[in-house]
Amino acid sequence: MTALLQISGLRKRFGAREVLQGLDLAVEPGEIVGLLGPNGCGKSTTLNIVSGLLQADAGQVLIAGQPVSARSAALVGYCPQDSALYRDLLPAENLDFFVRLYGLPAAQRKTRVDELMQRFGLLPHAATRAGRLSSGWQQRLSLAVALVHAPPVLILDEPTSAVDVEARRLLWTLIASLRESGTTILLTSHLLAEAERLCSRVALMQGGRIVAIDSVAGLQARVPAQAVVELQTAHEPATLQRAAELGWAVRRYGGRLCCLLPQAASLREVVQALDGAGVTAVSVLPVTLEHAYLELLGADGAA
Repeated sequence: MTALLQISGLRKRFGAREVLQGLDLAVEPGEIVGLLGPNGCGKSTTLNIVSGLLQADAGQVLIAGQPVSARSAALVGYCPQDSALYRDLLPAENLDFFVRLYGLPAAQRKTRVDELMQRFGLLPHAATRAGRLSSGWQQRLSLAVALVHAPPVLILDEPTSAVDVEARRLLWTLIASLRESGTTILLTSHLLAEAERLCSRVALMQGGRIVAIDSVAGLQARVPAQAVVELQTAHEPATLQRAAELGWAVRRYGGRLCCLLPQAASLREVVQALDGAGVTAVSVLPVTLEHAYLELLGADGAA
């Protein structure tokens, strides 16, 4: 299958700092690919170049075989982290403005606005100005605005970072439905649960490069463990010695002392194995995307 979005050798420098260092990425039609990594790793810079808001110093971005340019703008929808809505306009007025901006024929404008109002559940808020909508509804409207011209590629920059838990889950359902209808999505997020829920593949970035890309299950499989034991201890040297005797690799994931179990074990078996080693609390957890993130980017990487 030919990639709908092809990024090759992308480089970008701001002053003395090279933010992107030869980034390569191919996104197939209908995929949701998430870019995860610590602040400053180049995620948002990548999105801004793909969406045409920023020019790369070197490398190439092709969308449906076309280089990024004014001509390719119709192929991309962009939903920024901070709302770009006109706060004094009603939802339908915001949509109508952007429909006109993208040059849809007059005969199609009202139909497209009505369709998006219905699809994104905005009709109950049709008489509410955008600036008075809750953050969750503003983000729904922002998503609708990004799709007014029915682009095959949608760019989402931290799409649910500013909304509450309930609104976040509703937005996840909407984003998943876009994937099911064939939209190709490239997103950034600091929410590992979001990536686990939505992404076909996850690309882990560090220092302006992709250091690993795979499905969530594929990334989890790169953690050398069948389970992870999180520990609290009153005597760390004794705990570390016991872990070494058992052949359990030790990690500090997000500041938490953890052991990697080479084979699955019950909580009872783990507690018995650590008896007398100063341990005060034990949890046995399945390997998660968070563990993979910290394993592959380094335990000091911030999710």
